[in-house]
Amino acid sequence: MAMKDYSDEFKADAVALFESTPGATYKSIATDLGINRNTLRNWVLRGRERRSAGPDAVRDTRPATRAPQTTPSSEPDERIRQLDARVAELEASERKLATESLTTGVADEQYRIPGKNDILA
Repeated sequence: MAMKDYSDEFKADAVALFESTPGATYKSIATDLGINRNTLRNWVLRGRERRSAGPDAVRDTRPATRAPQTTPSSEPDERIRQLDARVAELEASERKLATESLTTGVADEQYRIPGKNDILA
C-alpha cells in the first residue's frame, strides 16, 4: 500500500481533535478522519514530544495518556487552538454523517447522488 502524504495542517488538526475530544480513542478519531489509527497515534506522540520542555529534556517513555479537556482560556492563542480543534471535530463528524447517509440510502438532499431509478423532470 502506498504511503499517503498529509499536510502539516491536517496532522495538527487531527492531533488537536484527538486531544480535545473527551473519551476519544485513536481508532474512533482515525476512522472519522479516514486515516490509520497508528498514523494518528504517531502524530499525537510526536506532538507531545515537541511540546515537552526542549531538546535537552529527558524523554518520557511511559505510554501516552490523553490530556484532559481544558475549559475555555482567556489567552487568545489557546482559545484559537481550542476552536480550531472543535471545527476539525465538527467537520469530521459532518463527513462521517454524509458518508453514512449515502451508504444507507437515507441521504439529505444536499448529499443526494442521483440514481438510475430517479425520474428526470
